[in-house]
Amino acid sequence: MYWRVGFAWTRSCVVELGQNQSLSSGLLGAEETLSFYGYIIAYPLQDYGGIMSALGSDSWWRKTLYLTGGALLAAAAYLLHELLAIRKEEELDSKDAIILHQFSRPKSGAPSLSPFCLKMETYLRMVDLPYQNYFDGKLSPQGKMPWIEYNQEQVCGSEFIIDFLEERLGVSLNKSLTAQEKAVSRAVTKMVEEHFYWTIAYCQWVDNLEETQKMLAVSGPLSDLLKWILSHLTGGIVKREMYGHGIGRFSKEEVYALMEKDMRTLATLLGDKKYLMGSKLSTVDAAVFSHLAPAMWTLPGTRPEQLIKGELINLAMYCERIRRRFWPEWFVDLEDFCYSDSTEGSDSPSKLPDLGLYSGSDTFQDCTQSHSLHTHTPQEPPSPGSDPTGHSLYDSDMDTECSEMDQLKC
Repeated sequence: MYWRVGFAWTRSCVVELGQNQSLSSGLLGAEETLSFYGYIIAYPLQDYGGIMSALGSDSWWRKTLYLTGGALLAAAAYLLHELLAIRKEEELDSKDAIILHQFSRPKSGAPSLSPFCLKMETYLRMVDLPYQNYFDGKLSPQGKMPWIEYNQEQVCGSEFIIDFLEERLGVSLNKSLTAQEKAVSRAVTKMVEEHFYWTIAYCQWVDNLEETQKMLAVSGPLSDLLKWILSHLTGGIVKREMYGHGIGRFSKEEVYALMEKDMRTLATLLGDKKYLMGSKLSTVDAAVFSHLAPAMWTLPGTRPEQLIKGELINLAMYCERIRRRFWPEWFVDLEDFCYSDSTEGSDSPSKLPDLGLYSGSDTFQDCTQSHSLHTHTPQEPPSPGSDPTGHSLYDSDMDTECSEMDQLKC
């Protein structure tokens, strides 16, 4: 693909965007480089007589209009760049603050279409570390998303970010695990991130591209066109990366068969436990939850939704338990908890508010308030998802979890 953009400033020049410079597509959140390529070259107009002669064929007022307009556009672009730089410096210039760079919130109401961005933000909430979201869509120097900045240090890759936070801030979700449990936890994490992820990405960005396109947070007069371009660009990237991975060389039916095997494996490992490794949270829960979230909330009517809200209902209860505990502002219609073949589109999808700086201490400092916020009112008749008192079975154990956050920092 080839682009050309020209503008004028105090010294006439042309800027040409060609090939061989990484540019972010700003959509998919895999920890892969999602970019196309180009390079920027600037050269004086006087070096190219053809361009100046073309301008010379017009009247003097047209040449003046061209140069003046170009100068104004260049000045506006410069001022915008400076304003953004000042804003970023103000937001990021804070000591001991975790700056989380990730893709912008989608319109679907889910926090992120990227499992890795959702994993990282959920982990920060699990360990109760305040952080500041920065939805700039800018990839890390290594071409990764998400990534963090902490005291002028940049760390990318969710696994390395977690290791960095554990070393610097002394937080850990795996302190209570044995060596064997830690090994199992890592094996499950790698199965989810290196295998199951690609089947979900195929379902979202290839097989259900039109529905995913509607969720993109793009506004403006050309929003529909931009959504189409960005979604198809990302879909092409996913297919290319899947082919390189190897899983993309299989047929659609074979990809879904692999997805189902992974989901059934997770359901078997979970069983009737609260979390993957037992009664307490561990790091693997952030990874599994974030990769199951699309099946729960962003892929209506698809095979993964049928599975998680049908045969593998324990995975749905697991996801709902974590969502209620760590994402209180993430509203979900509980009537849509079970799968139904007849799905109705919503004209006004719920938006997830950008809370900016988040700290789980506000959520868990008062156990009584937390319990009252996440339970149904006892006046309502008990539902199949409730115990005889009317409390939800998905989070009825909130009282026993209030003290866990303090133990993480011990």
